[in-house]
Amino acid sequence: MAGEAERSPAVTRAIRVLALLEQAGDTALGVSEMARQLSVARSSLFNICLALEAEGLIARSAGGYRLGRRLVELGGAYLRGVDPVQAFYQACNETPLLHDEICQLAVLDGTEVLYLAAHAGRMPLRMTASIGSRFPASITAVGNALLARLDDAEIRRRFADPATRPGWTERSVTELEALVAKIARVRERGYGRDLGEVFPGVRGLALVVAPQYSGEQAYALGTSLMEERCDDALEADAVAALDAMARRIANPMNLAADLHDTAMRDARDARDAGR
Repeated sequence: MAGEAERSPAVTRAIRVLALLEQAGDTALGVSEMARQLSVARSSLFNICLALEAEGLIARSAGGYRLGRRLVELGGAYLRGVDPVQAFYQACNETPLLHDEICQLAVLDGTEVLYLAAHAGRMPLRMTASIGSRFPASITAVGNALLARLDDAEIRRRFADPATRPGWTERSVTELEALVAKIARVRERGYGRDLGEVFPGVRGLALVVAPQYSGEQAYALGTSLMEERCDDALEADAVAALDAMARRIANPMNLAADLHDTAMRDARDARDAGR
């Protein structure tokens, strides 16, 4: 891999420019500042920025450069090709119990989870991940659900570095063996659960969406509920709702069948009411 990077230094630097502007957020960065942070010659970086700007990947502003709109188009093209994302939003809108709750769709990337979709719901809780956000897999319900697919040896290998096991709250599990034990309980329980490990007073629940094809990356479907109103009965209902959503996302044909059945049932009820 190192040799490949050395054979395409311009591409490598272009990627580093995009990553740097991502980290900068709303702050525009000038060529000189980016060259300093990336430890490259200003003249070289200037040409790279011109090429990225010409393709719309970055945009020039008064204070320097920001990420460009072309990235949104590319990201949208990627998401349009991920069928579970579309099915996720449809399932959220049509699941009464979770329609007003925060829900997420995520994938595992090393020791983090990457959020592909997020349903904000109508509840006052706004502590949720946006599309493209990354959270530690060790403390999130979606991350725990996905880690349960790995064996203990792989979990110990991935999370050997303490930095991969951050403590965001006093309830966050940060010790390696405690993490391994927690994931074992996820396997027994059948779903991931975060009891205030990410945000105090918030209970996260998550299930894995079964891959449609062998070798396909698994997704995790999660929801975030206020701990003060989430008793065992509500948790069981929420997990059942997530399970139904996961099955619909995993198999679009099931989704179509569910919609057909719902439409037929509504039509039958309307006829009965008119009698």
